[in-house]
Parts: sequence; structure tokens; C-alpha cells
Amino acid sequence: MLVVTSAAFSSVAPWFLRRAVDGIRNGVPVRAIWWLAAEMIGVSLVAGVGRFWMRELLNGVSRWIEYDLRNELFTHLERLDATYYSRVRTGDLMARLTNDLSAVRQAVGPAIMYLANTIAGGAFAIGFMLHISPLLTLVAALPMTLLPVLGLLLGRHIHARFESVQAHFSDLTTMAQENLAGVRIVRAFRQEEAEEARFGVLNEQYLDKNMNLIRLYGIMQPGFSIFAGLGMVAVVGFGGTLVLNGTISVGSYVAFGMYLGMLTWPLIALGWVINLFQRGAASMARLLEVLDASPTLPEPVAARTLPTSATGRSIEFRNVGFHYPTEAGQPTRWVLRGITFTVPAGATIGVVGATASGKSALMDLVPRIFDPQEGEILIDGVAIRDIGLTELRQQIGYVPQESFLFSDAIGNNLQYGTDDDGSGEWAAEIAQLSETIKSFPGGYETMLGERGINLSGGQKQRAALARALARRPSIVLLDDALSAVDTHTEAEILHSLRDALAGRTAMIASHRISAIRDASWIIVLDEGHIVEQGTHAELIAAGGRYWTLLNRQQLEDSIETDGEDELAGTISEGTLRA
Repeated sequence: MLVVTSAAFSSVAPWFLRRAVDGIRNGVPVRAIWWLAAEMIGVSLVAGVGRFWMRELLNGVSRWIEYDLRNELFTHLERLDATYYSRVRTGDLMARLTNDLSAVRQAVGPAIMYLANTIAGGAFAIGFMLHISPLLTLVAALPMTLLPVLGLLLGRHIHARFESVQAHFSDLTTMAQENLAGVRIVRAFRQEEAEEARFGVLNEQYLDKNMNLIRLYGIMQPGFSIFAGLGMVAVVGFGGTLVLNGTISVGSYVAFGMYLGMLTWPLIALGWVINLFQRGAASMARLLEVLDASPTLPEPVAARTLPTSATGRSIEFRNVGFHYPTEAGQPTRWVLRGITFTVPAGATIGVVGATASGKSALMDLVPRIFDPQEGEILIDGVAIRDIGLTELRQQIGYVPQESFLFSDAIGNNLQYGTDDDGSGEWAAEIAQLSETIKSFPGGYETMLGERGINLSGGQKQRAALARALARRPSIVLLDDALSAVDTHTEAEILHSLRDALAGRTAMIASHRISAIRDASWIIVLDEGHIVEQGTHAELIAAGGRYWTLLNRQQLEDSIETDGEDELAGTISEGTLRA
């Protein structure tokens, strides 16, 4: 409505000018000319106000669409599972959430506004032009009929080239993101120049692709201007002849030129509009690829509720087999096969094995980070596929092998996922982290860098452990959660955990025997299979794989201790000599 109103009032102004010019030639009173001038000012003001509100409304709507789309994308990404993120790069997603989202906003805002203005303004201009002279209108519009043809021909190429630009921008963003995240590795290996060279090559390719797109756009704009200019040439030549012959008046000739100008500019802007629509279509297709991605871990149709329990919950694996998702045509490599065991409610089970034996995969299956391809897992007798993901994960405190902390205060990191203000400090005591936090300048308000970069590896692991315990879950999963902690601190943490885990079900995976030797039951994994299980004493007496792992670790600890003692003796002797 605003577009039509502003276009209608804008198109009236040349008609008043036509009357004024003809009136001056015909000797009308000066007062009448002033009234026409005032009317021109009035309609121009109304048209200006209409254009303002048109821009306010359409650009505002485009911002709200961008806002809703950004929220929808983020919400959808939060619901997608690990399978999706294992095959999609972070930099690619960041590019889609920035450049592509902006291109879509331009298409649903400014592009629609200019298109509507072109249609409405053009319709009114052509109407007045036909009223002045149908023949002159036909002559002026003939060259302009080629504008849509030019737009369609170039539009398809713009679409393809813009898709190529956006895809390459994803590669560029991915490389920048990986270099920023791994900046310490880059510096440690002195690869700054090599990475700069790689980035320079990608950036140059990005420039070339953009230049190819700009050249195409550069052809479109002058092409539209040339055809529009030919229409103006026709008006000057043929229209001037009509004036001289007395077919149309001088005022009509002046007004016709203004109407042609009103028609010409929207048609020139049409090239920009087509460009915006092609960019928006290409970007929306990339965003739809994200929105159309569906989780591979579906919510149950009729979710079952876990029975109320004041203690921990039982966990049962029944002939579970699992492999990570593979591309079509690639061979399947089973990570776990034939896994069967039961963890009674409130018990602690230890999972031990060499590197790549399947410990982390086993832990990931309990909170449904992945689903097994064979068998099933039950909690309190209920298959976890039948439990809502929210309820299932609320029961679990999980410490993954790779600790991740947010760029926030350390206290907020510890209380992540819980509303209990005191739980963070309680959990920090158990994780042997409270004294370390108190030594920080800001205490629990100390801000952490990205991924907790200003903490050591052991401190990050203890913070992740405290965060899991702060939720006071009924099931605790620790996946090699103390690998970066020294043996003395590990012993203190394990001692504190005995009280914290009382009444809770715990699964502790570790390559260290010392971390799981006090567990109620221990299973030994080797190449994805359970090769032994029992208590610590039973497994030692059996003299099998567990006994071999223990002896190897004791030998390594002995060598390390002897080395430290020898170094200490050397220092002491050197000190005495000095």
C-alpha cells in the first residue's frame, strides 16, 4: 500500500509541471502557477513520507526475518547430533550464519522494496505516458523490452558464480577458524609462514571468484543503462518532431521526459534487484541444507519415563555393536562388538584398555551421543531409545576425554546446567580445584579464555569433573577424566570421589589401572571386545590382559620414579659440591 501510494503521488508531480509549462506559454495568471508549484511540493512531501515508511517497514521486516532465521538456524544446530558435526566443518557453518544470512536478508528486504517500487512506479509512469502519446510511448519502450531478456540471461550466471564464491568463503573461514583455534600448535611448529602462504592462496582464489562475479554484474548495469538510454534518444528525436508538428504540447513533452526518467531508473535498478535475488536464492539454498539436515538420533514417539529412584540407576548393555558413520562404499570398521555387561544401581564399574580399544565409544553410547547399530542399552530396565533425550541426559554427569570450557567465569563453568548456587564450590572441593581457584585474582569470578586456554590440562580436566558432579546426577561417566592429572592429585581426587559417588552409578574409563582398581566391577576391552571382567583381585589372580597392563604400568612408573630420584641425587650432589 505504501509503495503504491508513494509511486502514485510521485507520478502526479510531472503532470502538474506539464500544466505549469503549458500555462506559462498560454499566459495563465501567475497565481495559478504558484498554486501548481505548491501542489507539486505537497505531492512530493506525501510521496517522500510514503517512501520513508515503505523503507522503514520493508527493511524492518527483513531484519525480523533475519532475526527469526538466525534463531531457527542456531536452535536447529543445537539439536543436530555428533554425526552431523563429524562431516560438516565449523568454518562452513560460520560462513552460512554470516554471509549467507545477510544475502537472504538483502533479498527479502531491499530487493523486494526496489522491485515493488519498480513495478508500481513503472505502471503509473507508463499510464501517464500513454495518456500523453501512445505512439511516443511505444517508440520509447521498444528498446527497453530487451532489459528483462538481459536480466534473465545474466541472472543464471550470477547465481552459479555467487554459489561458488560462498562455497570458497566457507573454505577461507574454516582455515581461519582452525588457525585461530590451533594458534599454539602453529607457533610451536614454526609454521606461521606456511599457513600465511596457504591463506594467501585461498584469499587470492576468493578474490578471483569475486572479480568474475563483479565483471558479470559490471556487464549487467551498463547494459541496462544502454537500453534505457536508447529509449531517451527516441524521445528526444521522435518526441521533438511531435512537438514541432503540434501533435503534443511543450509541457507534455517535458512531462513525458520526466516520466521516462521515472521509468528508466527503476529499470536500471532492476539489474541490482536481480543480482540480489540471485544471491539470496543461492544463499537460501545453502541455509536450507542446514535446516533440512535431520538428527540421526530421533526422539521416541511415545517416550517412557524412568522410575523414581533415590539412588543410582542400573545400566545394562545387551550384545552391543557400534561403528562410526561411514560414507557409502567405504568399509565398516567395528569399534565395539558383542558388548554385554550390567552395572547394578549405585555401583562403580571400571573400563580399562589400551588406546583405541573402544573405551570412549562405550561411554558415548550411554547418553546417546551415538546409537549402536547392534543390541541395546537399558537404564533401570528401560531401553534408552525409548527415553526422551532431555530426561536421559538430565540423569547423567559426563566428563569426556577432551575437556571443553566456555569463555566465561570459572564459577559459571562449574555451575553449567544447574541452578544450585553452592554446587559449583562443593564440586570444586571434590575435584581438588578449590584451592587453585582461590589463588586466582578473581576467585570464582575469574574469566577463562577461549576453551579455558589460561588453565593447564590438569586444571581443565578437574574443572570438567567438577561441572559434571555439580549437577548431582544419578549416573556419572568419566572418560579418562584424570589423564592429565599427576598421580598424587589423582589419588586425592579418587579418594574424594568415593564419598561423592556414594549412591550413584558410575562408569570410569581409563588406561590407568590406578583410576579403576577400587571399582565394584572391572571390564577389560581389547580391540572392541570384552576380553576379561571381574574385580581387581580376581583379574590379578587370572594373570591375563589386565595383569599385563598393570605390570607394564608399574614398570613405567618405576622407571619414571628412578629417573626422578637419579635427577634429584645429581642436583643434591652438585649443590653439596658448590
